[in-house]
Amino acid sequence: MKCLRWIAAAALALPAWAQAFDYPTSERVVFVEACMRENPGHYYEMLNKCSCVIDTLARELPYDDFVTMNTIANANTIGGERGSAVRDVEPLQVQLRKFRQLQTQARKSCMIGLDAPR
Repeated sequence: MKCLRWIAAAALALPAWAQAFDYPTSERVVFVEACMRENPGHYYEMLNKCSCVIDTLARELPYDDFVTMNTIANANTIGGERGSAVRDVEPLQVQLRKFRQLQTQARKSCMIGLDAPR
C-alpha cells in the first residue's frame, strides 16, 4: 500500500515536460535541424534552444494538430494557384495564425531570435 502511495505522489510531482504530447523522435530531429539552419549560432547552444522550442510546442499541441498546422504553414508559402488553395481558406488561415503565435511564444521562451525581429 505504501508503494502505491509513493508511485501516486511521484506521478503528481512529474515535471511539466513529462506531460507533453508524444511526438515521434524523427519529427523532433527534423524540426531541430531546420530550426538550427534558420537560427545559426553556437552548435550546442542552438541545439538546446531548438530542442526547447519543439518541447514547448509538444506541451501545447497534440502531434496530429502539429502536423496539420505545420503542413498549412508550408503550403501557405506555395506561390500561384496551388498556394491559393490554402491562402484563400479562412479556417486554415485561423489555424496558421494560431500556429505562428505558438511558435513565436515558444521561440521567445527558449531565447531564440530575441535580438532580431522575425
